[in-house]
Amino acid sequence: MLASLSIRDVVLIDRLDLDLGPGLAVLTGETGAGKSILLDALGLALGARGDSGLVRAGAAQASVTAVFEVAEDHPALTMLAEQEIPAALPLILRRTVTPDGRSRAWVNDRAVGVGLLRQLGEVLVEIHGQHDQHGLLDPRTHREVLDQFGGHEALKAEVARRFREMQAADTARDRAEAEAEAVRREEDHLRTSLADLDKLKPQPGEEEDLVHRRQRLQNADRMVAALNAALDALNGEPTLEVRLLDADRALQRLPDAETDERVRQLRAGLERASIEIGEGVAGVERLLADLDLGEDSLEVVEDRLYALRAAARRHQVTTEDLPELARKLRARLELIDGGGTVAAKLTAAAAEARRVYREVAEDLSRARKAAADDLIKAIAVELGPLRMGRVEIAVAFDPLPEDAWGPEGIERCQFMVRTNPGAPAGPLARVASGGELSRLMLALKVVLARTASAGTLVFDEVDSGIGGAVADAVGERLQRLGGHAQVLVVTHNPQVAARGDLHLRVAKRVEGETTLTEVRALTAAERREEVARMLSGAELTAEARAAADRLMSLAVRS
Repeated sequence: MLASLSIRDVVLIDRLDLDLGPGLAVLTGETGAGKSILLDALGLALGARGDSGLVRAGAAQASVTAVFEVAEDHPALTMLAEQEIPAALPLILRRTVTPDGRSRAWVNDRAVGVGLLRQLGEVLVEIHGQHDQHGLLDPRTHREVLDQFGGHEALKAEVARRFREMQAADTARDRAEAEAEAVRREEDHLRTSLADLDKLKPQPGEEEDLVHRRQRLQNADRMVAALNAALDALNGEPTLEVRLLDADRALQRLPDAETDERVRQLRAGLERASIEIGEGVAGVERLLADLDLGEDSLEVVEDRLYALRAAARRHQVTTEDLPELARKLRARLELIDGGGTVAAKLTAAAAEARRVYREVAEDLSRARKAAADDLIKAIAVELGPLRMGRVEIAVAFDPLPEDAWGPEGIERCQFMVRTNPGAPAGPLARVASGGELSRLMLALKVVLARTASAGTLVFDEVDSGIGGAVADAVGERLQRLGGHAQVLVVTHNPQVAARGDLHLRVAKRVEGETTLTEVRALTAAERREEVARMLSGAELTAEARAAADRLMSLAVRS
C-alpha cells in the first residue's frame, strides 16, 4: 500500500505531502488543474522515464518520494534481497530529475539503477490509463494472472520441479554421450594409461609409507651397531650384574653387616642397581628385536618409490591421486566397453523424465482452460452493468514448441477481446478503445481482486465518457475493489467521487505571477460541496447539494 507521497518542484507542484490509507481514494478537480501531474510524479517514483520537463521552472531539481507499507513476504523485498539491498520497512522509493534530464534513484537510501526502481514499481502499483501498456495489458502477465485466479500454485510447483528433473536428465544424457564420444577419440591413450596403472597397482598412502621405510633402511646399519654396542657394554665379562653381586658379598663380610643401618642401605642400593641394569639389558634387546626392517632391501623400496613418482609426473597428478585416476579411467572406458548400456539407461531416464513433465504440464494446461472458462463467466457478469454487455472476453492458448517448454508449462496464455459482434477477437490493448479499455481493466481487476499481486491500483479516468447508471456501476466496483486493495482513481464523475473513502481535490492557485497546483484532502462538508459542483457545474444549487447527499448516502449504504 502507498502510505505517503512527497512531491517537490514537479511542473506546477512546489511542495506536496500526501498521507494515504487503504480503500478507495478519489482525485477530482477542474480540467487542467493538474491531476495528471500527480500521476506523472508517482510514475517518476516508480521508475518511469525522467523527463526534464517535469522540473518546475526555476527549480534545481524535481524530487518525488513514495513510501510503501508491504508484507514481509512481498515480492519487492525478494528483489531487494537479490540485489543485497537492506529490505527495511517501510519501503522508501525516491527519485530526482534535474533540468538537464539527469536522473537518480534510491531505495531505502541506497542508490540504485532506474531499472530496479521500475521492476519494484511493477509489483507495487498497477496504473491503468488509456495509454498504459503494462500490467494486464502485457501478455507476459496473463499466464500468471490465470494461475493466480485458478489457485494453481501446487500444480505449478510440481510442473517446475518436473521441468528441473527433465533438464537434469537431459544434461546427464548429453554429458554421457559427449564423454563417450571423447573416450572413443582417445581410447588408445586411455587404455595405455590404465594398463600402466593396473600394472603399477598404486595404493592410497603408499608414498608416505615408502618414504618412512626408506628412512629406516638408510639408518638400519647405524641403529643395529648402536644397539649391539649397548649390549656389549652391559654384558661384558664380568657383567655388571656379576660385579654388583661380588660387591654385595663383600659387604656381607663386614662386622655387624646385618645390624648396621648404613650397610643395609648400601646393599639395598646395589640390589636396585642390579634390577635396573637387568631391565636396561632387556630393553635394549627388545629394541633390537623390534627393529623390523622387513624383507625388502633399500634398493627395492627406492625403485618402487621412483616408479610411483614417475607415474604421477606422466599423468600430472600426485602419487596419492593415482588410485583415483585409475578408477576414473576405468569408468570412462566403461562408457564404450559396456556396449552403450550406460548411455542407453540415461537416454531412457531422460525420456521418462520428459514424459512425466509433459503429463503434469498437460494437467496444468487443462486446469488453466477450466479456470479461463470460470474467469470469462465472472468478467461477463461485471461487464453488463458497465454498458459493455456485448463485449466478449476469451483466453487464447498457444502451444509452445518443445524447445520452448519451461518451468511454467507448455503454452502461452493471452486475454483476447471482441468489442463488436462479428468482429475478430484481438489483444486487449489493440482492440478496445480508451474508455472501453479502462472499464474492461476495472472488470478484470474486480474479478481478480483476491489474487492481485500489486497492493495499489491506479485508474486514470476509468469513467471517461459515461454517466448515470453506468457511472454508478463503475463507482460501485471501484468501491468493492477498494475492499481488497488500495485504489486511487482520477474521476470527473460525481457517482464515482461520492464513493471514496478519501477525497482529494486538485486545484490551481496563483501567487503573483506564479501558478501552482495544490492537492488537499477534503472534509465531509467539503466533499459534499465538491460532489455538488461536479453535478451542477460552477453554480451550486440546493438541488445539487441534495443530489450530492443522496449519492453519498447510497455510497455509504452499499
